[in-house]
Amino acid sequence: MNWAVVQRILGLLLMMFSLTMLPPIIIAMIFEEQSWLPFVEGFGLTLAAGLICWLPVHRSRKDLRLRDGFLVVAAFWTVLGTFGAAPLLFADSITMSVTDAIFESMSGLTTTGATVLTGLDDLPKSILYYRQQLQWLGGMGIIVLAVAVLPMLGVGGMQLYRAETPGPVKDTKLTPRITETAKALWYVYLAFTISCAAGYLAAGMGWFDALCHAFSTVAIGGFSTHDMSIGYFDSTAIDLVAVVFMFAAGINFSLHFFAWRYVSIKHYSLDPEFRTYTLILLVLSVLVIASLFQHGSYSTAGDTIINGLFQAVSIATTTGFTTANYALWPAALPVLLIFASFIGGCAGSTAGGIKVIRCLLIYKQGVREIVRLIHPSAAIPIKLGNKAVQYRVVDAVWGFFSVYMVVFSVMLVAMMATGLDQVTAFSAVAATLNNLGPGLGDVASGFMSLSDTAKWIAIAGMLLGRLEIFTLLVLITPTFWRR
Repeated sequence: MNWAVVQRILGLLLMMFSLTMLPPIIIAMIFEEQSWLPFVEGFGLTLAAGLICWLPVHRSRKDLRLRDGFLVVAAFWTVLGTFGAAPLLFADSITMSVTDAIFESMSGLTTTGATVLTGLDDLPKSILYYRQQLQWLGGMGIIVLAVAVLPMLGVGGMQLYRAETPGPVKDTKLTPRITETAKALWYVYLAFTISCAAGYLAAGMGWFDALCHAFSTVAIGGFSTHDMSIGYFDSTAIDLVAVVFMFAAGINFSLHFFAWRYVSIKHYSLDPEFRTYTLILLVLSVLVIASLFQHGSYSTAGDTIINGLFQAVSIATTTGFTTANYALWPAALPVLLIFASFIGGCAGSTAGGIKVIRCLLIYKQGVREIVRLIHPSAAIPIKLGNKAVQYRVVDAVWGFFSVYMVVFSVMLVAMMATGLDQVTAFSAVAATLNNLGPGLGDVASGFMSLSDTAKWIAIAGMLLGRLEIFTLLVLITPTFWRR
């Protein structure tokens, strides 16, 4: 293990992250608020910590190996979530414990969207903006941003990129050089953010709300500047803009990149994961809307369709925006939506969950085993499109799914051991491990009522979900530390 290299990179990344605490100061000045000091203090603390890490080893020029990348990613997300909580702790306008501040910070960076704050409408704009910015940075991954910059500082980035990017196939690059890949992803990400903000403005939001909600929509985060989330605006146009960009953000960003580079949308229709993702959202939306019609939940057909469509897309893509308290919806709808979040969005998107591509491969594997019962000697490959999937990839998917279920079960038991009822515990684990945000029961409107122990379990779930479990679990295996 190249400890000097790991320490040097952590120091550099912390110093870079400290700069993200400066924009809220500008927001505070625009709105003439006296809430800028906590961000100056947070900036100074984070910058100083980065310098302390970096200075002793700044001359180290050893190569970064794959296992070093895993350690950097895991350590940095843990450290990042801790230092990201600094402005929230220092702020006089809100009173937060260390646990609550780290919970809120980690929820933002992992794009979970679970919150322990109430009275958002009365909070300073600088704090509201900071929460949204945390989600935006975490959406594509602060590490992917870093690999576009670190080569200029003499640090290779491919090892970090493999450890950070979600999905079962990690070696696919959009461009020959990893730096160019990271830049390409961020260009697409930035273009979507600007387009989303423009859409919200055109639909009637003010510029501040439009910017903040664009951050959390494209990041599939779910934080809002209002307690009522998107429902605060009571606007069909705004709801539809959100649906469009939540759907787009749940698609593999490499497809967006190819569409932009080649000025063609045929890549979407040719991608089996995209077709499955679209089909899942379509079927789920129809089921939800039909059930709402059946139970007469809304007085008009328009309200039924808009609310059903919005919540189906929001929960299934793990965004977590709400226009209604779906936990109070009739029949099995709340549980159906929570189960949909387990699938999540596509690999290579900002969504959480197991990912559509994994669920598709598990389905195809199941179908193959049924066929094998009839034709036991047949060689039946699993295909995505016209390409056969390697057995190693299928094995990795099943391994991930198995570990996911084991981790979920352990966290569920741990949550219930803190005194939570079954519905609250189940949805709390689902909401954090799937990076969803809102749950059912006592966590339907937030996690503020949970004990500190339950919140730390939730924090662990957010990290495991964001880094797709293996990136963290690999650190506790003896093989990882063996020379």
